[in-house]
Amino acid sequence: MTPESLARIESSFSALKPRALDLTALFYEKLFAAHPGVRPLFPEDIKPQSKKLAHALATVVGSIRNLEAIVPVLHAMGERHVAYGTQPDHYGAVRDTLLEAMAELAGDLWTDDLHADWTAALNLVGETMLEGAARA
Repeated sequence: MTPESLARIESSFSALKPRALDLTALFYEKLFAAHPGVRPLFPEDIKPQSKKLAHALATVVGSIRNLEAIVPVLHAMGERHVAYGTQPDHYGAVRDTLLEAMAELAGDLWTDDLHADWTAALNLVGETMLEGAARA
């Protein structure tokens, strides 16, 4: 990722961060509508999970310039997700749904470049989590 793409990710997340819980709530609403088969993998009360996702996003963005530092955390998350029933194809659905929710909340701030930047970042996160999942 280029310094420009990293800066765009950081800037866009700064704009979205005050609405992080709105973002994660919208994400889960869209995820369950588009992929109802994943709903049983989550608790009935999705609010605590929404907070965890918001925190995870903040952690990733806060480490975006040194992702190697959070590789162990992402590996551990991937390992845990196996126990929850997460399948490898779920990662793409999560990525695409999160991008859709981010674009909706970001409005005019969302650009093709920003979409590509976030896609690359989320792909890297997903690939790293899948490495952890393979160890489980």
